[in-house]
Amino acid sequence: MDIAAARALGAVTSLPRGPLVEALAARFPAHAADADAARRLAVQGGRAAALARLDAIDPGGYARSRNHVGGAVTRLSPWIRHGVVGLAEVRDLALARVRRAEDAEKLVSELAWRDYWRQVHAALGERIADDVDGPTMQPRAPVARNEVPDDVLAARTGMACMDAFADRLHDSGWLHNHERMWLASWLVHARGVRWQAGARWFLRHLLDGDPASNHLSWQWVAGTFSARPYLFNRENLETYTGNAHCGTCDLLGRCDVEGSYEALTDRFFIGPAGRESSPPTSLRGRLVQTFVPPPPRAPARPLVWVTLGAASSRGAAALAFPTAPRIHVIDPAWLAAEHPGLKRLVFLWECLADVQDLFVVEGSPVDVLPAAAAALGCDGIALAWTPCPRERAAAAAVARVLPVSVVDEAPFCDRSRVDDLRRFSRYWQRVRASALRPTSDPAEPHRST
Repeated sequence: MDIAAARALGAVTSLPRGPLVEALAARFPAHAADADAARRLAVQGGRAAALARLDAIDPGGYARSRNHVGGAVTRLSPWIRHGVVGLAEVRDLALARVRRAEDAEKLVSELAWRDYWRQVHAALGERIADDVDGPTMQPRAPVARNEVPDDVLAARTGMACMDAFADRLHDSGWLHNHERMWLASWLVHARGVRWQAGARWFLRHLLDGDPASNHLSWQWVAGTFSARPYLFNRENLETYTGNAHCGTCDLLGRCDVEGSYEALTDRFFIGPAGRESSPPTSLRGRLVQTFVPPPPRAPARPLVWVTLGAASSRGAAALAFPTAPRIHVIDPAWLAAEHPGLKRLVFLWECLADVQDLFVVEGSPVDVLPAAAAALGCDGIALAWTPCPRERAAAAAVARVLPVSVVDEAPFCDRSRVDDLRRFSRYWQRVRASALRPTSDPAEPHRST
């Protein structure tokens, strides 16, 4: 391993926004199509920006207005996705701002959705890219498009709302949850786009691009991991956008989502479908969090692998081993699978800039980590728990030659009673009481091996 080259690449994270965009565009030209949007990006990666956003959360306002596009949502998801702030940390602050835990329940339950998606991702691995279950409804027209249509990508569909959502996705890397659901529902049910194509599109642009929340939410909309497909109509959209789009739309009165829910169901579906499969058995049974075999000995001086979900000095492994050297690996397999745009790479780099003495290296983690550990005089690898199948597989492969310590983050809830991941409602029923209790010591990670 070339440590000098690693140091040079790591130094990129300390650059101001303009030079950082230029440096990353030069290093990753295949991902630089949105360089102009990356320069205009309104949000900043890193802990300081996350804390400012965290300080502004209003659990009561969130409960009252979260469904409205202009509501008091937290917009913390990009930092949560990269482990800059944790679910337990957000929950603890929310509980501290209310008189009764129940007053923060709506916000906490939405955090629980993200926790739930991560547990499902850990159980299914790469299978989240396939239908978890058969569709609940039989569509009238085939859902056969394997790519997002060009008019959608160009924001020239004639649907003022959808064009606005596509523009905002490309420009800012963020959409309100309702906007995500509306755009996904319209693409799948009205335009016949396979949910996987839409999920890939979102994953490329969203700053909070996380396969767990992204892919499984698309499946929830499509009806392949839910009791029914998600539909919306113009009245619903007008209500929660304050009529920001329909009043200027050329298709008003004849758009794809005009009419009652009954009419839309009849328009898009023939009727209930006989499901051809059932949820995988891996979604049933008690959750098992560790994913590497116990090493012959725990590392005394590990190299901390700063993964995508723990791209922060606050990552569980970084907290557990505060003096250990740190490395982030840019995996070509990740670049190929998610094809992140420059907005995502810029935000990630700004998060990584907070991690002192960090080496950033390109290559396969299976090859890079043992070589880096040897070069730095480390006797093993430590990483935060992750649901990512690529990272889990790499950790398991490295564990064959080096001790690997997996460090659990501050617990968001007690999952010991969870024995069914097929529906969020069942998950929430099991974890609700513990999720509404503050963490006793949120800064203290739990080590497992």
